[in-house]
Amino acid sequence: MSLLPYASLAHRRKSFRVTGDVVLLSTQTASDSASLDFTSGITSTYGEYIFKFYNINPATDEAEFTFNGSVDGGSNYNVTKTSTFFQASHKEDDANTEFTYETGEDHAQATGFQTLARNLGSAADESGAGELHLFNPASTTYVKHFYGRAVDCGGGVPRIWDNFSAGYFNITSAINAAQFKMSSGNFDGTIKMWGVK
Repeated sequence: MSLLPYASLAHRRKSFRVTGDVVLLSTQTASDSASLDFTSGITSTYGEYIFKFYNINPATDEAEFTFNGSVDGGSNYNVTKTSTFFQASHKEDDANTEFTYETGEDHAQATGFQTLARNLGSAADESGAGELHLFNPASTTYVKHFYGRAVDCGGGVPRIWDNFSAGYFNITSAINAAQFKMSSGNFDGTIKMWGVK
């Protein structure tokens, strides 16, 4: 059997690797904080921004972890968006599993904060983690798409929540800031912002 196809595939993969394709731009850590705000660094320099969040632990049990964008450098976080949200869950005691579309977590031309993760537990050993991708935020021609993927532990009887969100900011002004916060109360955790060339 010829190894040429495998060698060729390896060569193609190697040729696509470019040092510095993803650049860490900012790291913020919440310690009983109301929000984390990224008010600089979201520019036309990068076509995609990735926010990764780690050990998000709310002060209020079963709160939602949310985000919104701004077109005025963070003075207001109220950009009109249309979005979708669904999730799967599984309890620790195996008593219940589910896979649902959550109509209460989507938006239809609304300005509220978008949920990234639901029902985060506030116990010391509970938390959430995940990432949010924001595409071409500096465009003044097109809407700005985003999607998120997050996992968290919580919800009364401990369970895993697997959260999927996606949507677009329906505005042709540039998005130049982003805020992350809980639906209720403060939180701990770290968020890193990356730029993708």
